[in-house]
Amino acid sequence: MNEWPSITRATNAQILSWAEAQPWAREMAVCQQDAQWHAEGDVWTHTRMVCAELERLAEWPSLERAGQLKLLFTALFHDSGKPATTGLDPETGRIRSPKHALVGAQIARRVLREFGCDLRTREEIASLVRYHGRPPYLLEKENPEREVISLSWLVNNRLLYLFAVADTRGRHATEMSRPEENLHLWKLVADEHGCFDQPYAFANDHARFLFYRDQLSSLHYTPHEKYRCNVTLMSGLPGAGKDTWLARYRREMPIVSLDVVREELDVDATDNQGEVIQTAREQCREYLRAGRDFAFNATNTTALTRKRWIDLFADYSARIEIVYVEPPLQTIFGQNAQRQRPVPETVIARLAEKLEPPTLAEAHGLMLVDPLI
Repeated sequence: MNEWPSITRATNAQILSWAEAQPWAREMAVCQQDAQWHAEGDVWTHTRMVCAELERLAEWPSLERAGQLKLLFTALFHDSGKPATTGLDPETGRIRSPKHALVGAQIARRVLREFGCDLRTREEIASLVRYHGRPPYLLEKENPEREVISLSWLVNNRLLYLFAVADTRGRHATEMSRPEENLHLWKLVADEHGCFDQPYAFANDHARFLFYRDQLSSLHYTPHEKYRCNVTLMSGLPGAGKDTWLARYRREMPIVSLDVVREELDVDATDNQGEVIQTAREQCREYLRAGRDFAFNATNTTALTRKRWIDLFADYSARIEIVYVEPPLQTIFGQNAQRQRPVPETVIARLAEKLEPPTLAEAHGLMLVDPLI
């Protein structure tokens, strides 16, 4: 059931009451934290304090309700990964929760997907959860301006800054490792580079592409946009509708498809994929060498998997656009069941848990296909 529209009409108190009864929140309520940084106690107590501090922000009344909801759900999920990652540091004996933000982003993505949240809003919240701990430690970065500019294409820096303020205020600490003055530097740098409430304005798409690949010599450099060909890289769970989208919008474009290669080689999706990948890469190279536009169709559900193919396309000076398709999970299961070679639902569910939807930090262009909108 699509419950997200009803949540958007609920009050903050109602949302907090709903969250408190959820399994992930109950786990937070019994997860203790380092007393020197969180003297208030368990993770859920801290979460409630952060939610309260959000409403006390001077900027809160001026935010649109959509922005308030993004901040509120960021607060609910920002430390939801702590129960799964908390343990004692063997050297210091203090409580630590390494990589809890990554786990929290996965939890936020799963819960919001089940809740029927639209793709763009869900990913904005998941990204805020993932990067919520960055602003307090900007001074420790070798290149602070790069950190702020880089995040501007992954989150809204204004919302990230406001959340960091509420997160800092929403605790009792005997050891303050994140003084609030440090947070203001994030806003200062973002304002200076024009990316506090919008992404940084690169000279062009290729400049942004090179920046995230650590290949842009200067922020002031305008690289020449002359591409040998255009590659459309499809991304989405099995059964999401990638073939249907290509048939509708890239009808004349040749396609390199891992599913087709598997069929030709008689290799099952659960078998070793070495020969399949090698064959597909050579097919891609033929189009790239000829300078011919084509589409590459595979699940490509993680950033690392996509990067391996994007690296290949970039080596041939191609312009790369990612098209990400994501209908509701039940729709995916239904469409997958109608395929000639259905993927086991357990495999799809496992891929969904590890899913990393693409961002504009990966390619020259990005299209998000969300049937909910």
